[in-house]
Amino acid sequence: MKIARFLGVVGAAACLTGLVLVSPVAMAQDKAPAAPAATAPAKKDGKAGVTAGDKAPEFTLKAYADGKEVKLSDLLKNNKAVVIEWFNPGCPFVVRHHKEMPTFATLHKDFAGKGVAFVAINSGAKGMEGHGDEANKKAIADWKIAYPVLNDETGAVGQAYGAKRTPELFIVTPDGKIAYHGAIDNDQGNKKKGDEKVNHVRVALDEILKGTNVTTATTQAYGCSVKYAKK
Repeated sequence: MKIARFLGVVGAAACLTGLVLVSPVAMAQDKAPAAPAATAPAKKDGKAGVTAGDKAPEFTLKAYADGKEVKLSDLLKNNKAVVIEWFNPGCPFVVRHHKEMPTFATLHKDFAGKGVAFVAINSGAKGMEGHGDEANKKAIADWKIAYPVLNDETGAVGQAYGAKRTPELFIVTPDGKIAYHGAIDNDQGNKKKGDEKVNHVRVALDEILKGTNVTTATTQAYGCSVKYAKK
């Protein structure tokens, strides 16, 4: 009874003075941490990251070019597939496929009009190779990249996917699952004349658009290491 009378007095005083009483629950809600940039499903084998057949972690990241937010689930609503490319403008392998050879530009040109969305993600941390607005905006302009390059400097999205190389590719279908994970192609620059060159992403996209299973769903990605923040 004494506690109830005390609360009644305090409440009346608050009304007279214009004060607002805030409950401990509301205060806890106000201090709740922001939602993470990406969420990854728990892996049964305990290994980090995801690969073909797994559920793709959701993410929301800002594009370097215009600062607009890009959300994976939004892309999946309106497309038959989403190609995610791990990116670093300072990596020679990325330079090779964007500047020296139009590998990604050609893929985008051939599939963008067929219901396939493309995004690149840079998980390089501050102070690391390829990080920052200036380097990424210059690459976008110089290489005429026609799709969003997203900023993941915290590395949260890259870690959720388990991305280790640039470039490293993931293709996600509208069911939210990864249909392909691995290298852009089978040519690391050591192919001899006459050797067959296979663009794994192109083959996988052709099969997805035909409604058939992806024949080669996983390959070994090659390239530079993703420049995550040092622990």
